[in-house]
Amino acid sequence: MATDATDANTLLEYQGHLLGADAKTCDDGALFGIGHGPADLPSSSLQTLRERGWVCLPSVLSPDIVEALEKVSCTGAYDHEKYDSQKLPLLEDVAVARSATEPVSLWIIRQYMQTDEVRLAHPPGFSILPKDDGKCDVQGWHSDFPYLWGIGGKHKFAENRIPEHSVDGLVLGVQRNVCVSDFTRNNGATIFKLGSHDRGEAPPREWGNGAAYFEQGYRAKHGLPYGGSDADLIEAPSGSIIVYDARIWHRAGVNYTEKKRAAVLQAVIPMYIMPFFDTSKAYKEFISGPLLGELDEHERAELDSVMVNRMGPVAVTTDPELTRGAIAPGEY
Repeated sequence: MATDATDANTLLEYQGHLLGADAKTCDDGALFGIGHGPADLPSSSLQTLRERGWVCLPSVLSPDIVEALEKVSCTGAYDHEKYDSQKLPLLEDVAVARSATEPVSLWIIRQYMQTDEVRLAHPPGFSILPKDDGKCDVQGWHSDFPYLWGIGGKHKFAENRIPEHSVDGLVLGVQRNVCVSDFTRNNGATIFKLGSHDRGEAPPREWGNGAAYFEQGYRAKHGLPYGGSDADLIEAPSGSIIVYDARIWHRAGVNYTEKKRAAVLQAVIPMYIMPFFDTSKAYKEFISGPLLGELDEHERAELDSVMVNRMGPVAVTTDPELTRGAIAPGEY
C-alpha cells in the first residue's frame, strides 16, 4: 500500500487480488501512487450541493496548477505584473484547460444537472479584482447565466433570458468559480444569499441589483450594494472550486487589500441551452497550438466535451460577421 507521495510504484490489492488501472481485479496489477485530490468524497460534496445549492471543494487543484494560474492572471507572486486582458487565457497556459477539466467538480455538476452533456457557456476567463479605491464601479446583485435575474431589462445582451420560475429538479445553469487567490472577507470574496436558488425570482431591487450597478458612476452616487446580515460570504483557500446553482443571488465583494484577487469563472450549462459566448474559436486555437500535447487523453476528451457545443451530430458555432452586427461595441 502506498503511504506517501514519493511512493509511486505500488501495487494495490483487494481481497487478495491485484487491481488494474481501472480499479478492477486482474492478474497483472497496475502501479499506483498518491496524488493530489479532494478533501471529501465526491458523493458527499454532491449531497451538499443538492441540499444547499452550493459546495466548496477546498484546495482541490494542485499547487503547481494554482501557481500557473497566478502567473497568467498576474496575481500572487506575480502581482507586480500587468494582466493583458486581450489575450485568451486558454492559450496562455495548460493550467487553464486543466481547471476546466477538473474531474471532481465536473462529475458533481453533471450529477446535479442530471445530464452528462454539459458545456461551458463561454471560454474560461479571469475575474481579477484590484484594490478598491472607494468610488470605482462594482457589481450588483444578480443570478448567473443563463438566468441573469437582476440584470435583464436594461441592457440588450441580457434581455429575454430565462423567465423567473420555480420548477423542482430543473437546473439550467451551474457556476464553477476557481479560486486562484485565497478568497477572504477582506480581498473581495463573493457575497451570496444562500438558499435563494429555491425562490425562483430575482434579487430585490432595494439590495442594489446588477441592472442598477451597470450604470457608470452609480456606486459613487449610491454607495455599495446591500451587504448586511441577510448576506453570506464564502471564504476559501487558493486552489478551491466553488460550485453553485446559477440562480443563487450573489455579487463580488470589495477588495480592501493591496494585492489583486483572481478567480477563473466558468458558467456550465446543459447542451440544450445556447451558450453565452462562442467557445469554438478558442477551442480550435487551443487544439492547433502546443498546449494540447500537455494534456492527457482523458483531459483532451473532457475539454472537447465541454467546449464543443453539439446538438446530435452537429457542432453549433457562431458567424463572426453576424455576431459583430448583433452586438455593438460597449454593449458587453
